Amino acid sequence: MTPFIRLHPQDDVLIARAQLVGGTQVENITVKGLIPAGHKIASHAIATGDAVRRYNQIIGFASKAIAAGEHIHTHNLDMGPDKGDFARDYAFGADVKPEPARLEATFMGIKRADGRVATRNYIGVLTSVNCSATAARAIADHFSRQSNPAALSAFPNVDGVVALTHGTGCGMDTEGTGMQILQRTLAGYATHANFAAVLVVGLGCEANQINAWLASSSLREGETFKVFNIQDSGGTTKTVAKGVALINQMLPKVNNVKREPCSAAHITIGLQCGGSDGYSGISANPALGAAVDLLVAHGGTAILSETPEIYGAEHLLTRRAVTREVGEKLIARIKWWEHYTEINQGEMNNNPSPGNKAGGLTTILEKSLGAVAKGGTCNLQAVYEYAEAVTAHGFVYMDTPGYDPVSATGQVAGGANLICFTTGRGSAYGCAPSPSLKLSTNSALWRKQEDDMDLNCGEIIDGSSTVAEMGQRIFELVLATASGGKSKSESHGYGQNEFVPWQVGAVM
Repeated sequence: MTPFIRLHPQDDVLIARAQLVGGTQVENITVKGLIPAGHKIASHAIATGDAVRRYNQIIGFASKAIAAGEHIHTHNLDMGPDKGDFARDYAFGADVKPEPARLEATFMGIKRADGRVATRNYIGVLTSVNCSATAARAIADHFSRQSNPAALSAFPNVDGVVALTHGTGCGMDTEGTGMQILQRTLAGYATHANFAAVLVVGLGCEANQINAWLASSSLREGETFKVFNIQDSGGTTKTVAKGVALINQMLPKVNNVKREPCSAAHITIGLQCGGSDGYSGISANPALGAAVDLLVAHGGTAILSETPEIYGAEHLLTRRAVTREVGEKLIARIKWWEHYTEINQGEMNNNPSPGNKAGGLTTILEKSLGAVAKGGTCNLQAVYEYAEAVTAHGFVYMDTPGYDPVSATGQVAGGANLICFTTGRGSAYGCAPSPSLKLSTNSALWRKQEDDMDLNCGEIIDGSSTVAEMGQRIFELVLATASGGKSKSESHGYGQNEFVPWQVGAVM
């Protein structure tokens, strides 16, 4: 293998496959200085102000003259004087292609009475407000298999009782965008197929009144959906006892399920990347994209998100939009984010993170171009706002922040019953009630943190696997996990603390 990777003939950069020392010869170019693994080398001399391309797309502009063989990073590449405001050809629908021939694969799912299919079988304890978080957690803790194994011993088909608490629900405009997002998120979880039953615990005097939320979300109490307040129940002790008693009543019904063959069309994956590095857009992200193409061909759905992390690559998605309206809705969200960051005295290039930069990524443009590879090559069917119910099948987009727990929370609220999460730096993450698969971008991370990783896509960098082969392996792992196979994050108990609804608007 060569010591570098050239992604496109027109690129101005080469990617170091491993750490390179000064004097190394690369394509008749002499490397100048130490180049960390995953970082960029200039393939030719670049003048100050010139655009620099990777993936044959602009990732920034030279802030000073760069010699052939020199390290290209934050010291000599930035977004340019216009902060990335250069022309992009949205070409709405230009790359739309015929829908793939329908394939049929199955997994062992749990069929709900309304026809939906679950990948897990949990009982959830939600809260209307942070003030009821401690009581909700105490209710769930009573059923912990670690501290009280007897509580669920007679119910082997129940995956667990989880409390998903949050830090808001009061001190906010009851009619504002923030409240609408919170209520939409809670409704998405309350009705999620992976929850066989749900309790909602409130305080009683909060801005997010449970009755108002039920009315706005068209939810009603029933045998497996109960709501109550601490103030009405007579305090914390009585609230916890009431919650435990209600769950004990629900357990026999929740346990009365079986897994049976179900079409892969019932799988909805939330696509995430966190702790990205210079290899993310070469290995794990395109491999996940190949798996997405397979899932879509089987009738399934994949949700790409993290709007600040597609910035600069949105034109690659609008070209795949099935209608101009779909493409324009995506651009409208991009414009909203430009305004949102500006009024908060930030800019879109505040992302990538220090860890991303240490891994070889320099600008948000470069990070985004690698991130969109998770979405494969299929047509873009729809664009959704945060936590909206995803009703379309195929490849879709949901507007979310780039912060992984917030983004995945919105995807699960929208119906994702599984998460696929690529990482190059070693993110630790799980997502109840939907299992999360971690995909390593490089073999060094796999060797160091195999305890958290479910699959090593670094084999692509090593030359022992191809993107297509790894995509097939991811697809097969998705089917196995949807059938009940445990992910690494589930074995560690991740999931309850990662429920983080997006908080927008003033805290009052």
